[in-house]
Amino acid sequence: MNAIDKIYSNELGISFFWKQENYPLMPRVQLVFKDIGFLLTLNELKDFSEACTTTLQSQCCRQCKDTKHCKSLLLRTPSDKIDLAVSKDELHQIQELINGTIYRIELQNWMNNLPLN
Repeated sequence: MNAIDKIYSNELGISFFWKQENYPLMPRVQLVFKDIGFLLTLNELKDFSEACTTTLQSQCCRQCKDTKHCKSLLLRTPSDKIDLAVSKDELHQIQELINGTIYRIELQNWMNNLPLN
């Protein structure tokens, strides 16, 4: 774990910066959950969070008796060729991971830009 700078984690996944990567103008975050990794910018993370909100507003299939665990929700990812089948519980955890990551990055950016006077 020395090769990464952890940003945020929850029961489902983790987000971090790779130490050897150098993206001064647009840093990329590695977001890993469900055995899948995404290398995303802050704007892509925000778009992904919005996709989670949109998916949360959709309905499970009509046959579902256990809507919290049925993997009938289709989550759009920042890659236009990849969507994920997730349950409502997984979707909440994914969004919490993304939003926690966004919060920590923006807080760090804000703190780095504070005047020292």
